[in-house]
Amino acid sequence: MVQDAYGTRRRRHSRAACRGLIAAALACALSPALAAPKPLPPANDARCRAGASQHPFMPLLPASKRALTETNRLTIVALGSSTTAGSGASEANSSYPAVLETELRRRLPGREVTVINKGVGGQTAYEMLLRIESDVIAEKPSLVIWQTAANDAIRDIGEEKLAKILKKGIRQLRGAGIDPVLMDLQWLPREGRYPKYDDYRAVLARTAAENNVSVFPRYGMMRTWSRTRQFTPEELVGMDGDLHVVDAGYRCLAVRLADGIAAALTGTRQDGVAAKPGN
Repeated sequence: MVQDAYGTRRRRHSRAACRGLIAAALACALSPALAAPKPLPPANDARCRAGASQHPFMPLLPASKRALTETNRLTIVALGSSTTAGSGASEANSSYPAVLETELRRRLPGREVTVINKGVGGQTAYEMLLRIESDVIAEKPSLVIWQTAANDAIRDIGEEKLAKILKKGIRQLRGAGIDPVLMDLQWLPREGRYPKYDDYRAVLARTAAENNVSVFPRYGMMRTWSRTRQFTPEELVGMDGDLHVVDAGYRCLAVRLADGIAAALTGTRQDGVAAKPGN
């Protein structure tokens, strides 16, 4: 009898302990701090084109136009750091180079379009410059989208140094018969953490203008999307408000890039801005 009573109490205790563990597990699963974030809604392309007339992207792409005419092919290399690599995207197919390839194939039916992702998170402009021969020129593209300078601004490598690096890279790309496009730094909800951020943006813009290179105006686009409440900051750069874009932001970057590139190659725009080549 003593053993039976003891065994009964032990079983009851075990069941109570199990119930406690289950309750604790459910509490953890439902806790806002520990619950997995809800997936962001897909970007709407009409929202992506908000403010297109204020921040037009009308690139000069003579090499790409010639390649498309002569070979029916368009090969693009996306050179950059984490934004290009796709940090913050839910999957590889949500990175901006992957979406750009899909969007350009839709806009250029019957043409062979390839976008090669050569993004390496955390790299500076100089580290990318060292990769131009092996990662870019070796792929024989007609167009390179060079996303850079954010890490240089954060580390404050020197504005003059950045300008020299960009000029050298532009010369190297053009010497290989490649159209260069520079991508502006991204807008950040809390960019005050980086005191020289705007100074480095100015270096990129000035260097591009001096070398007649088109700039994709990412900063202005993203700021407009946020200020007009087309998107919340979390839809563009994620919950941490840091340097990593998320799916909606990546899609919109790709849509706006595709709009400008396709217009430069075909003369037809989809964003309501007159097709007039330029920066």
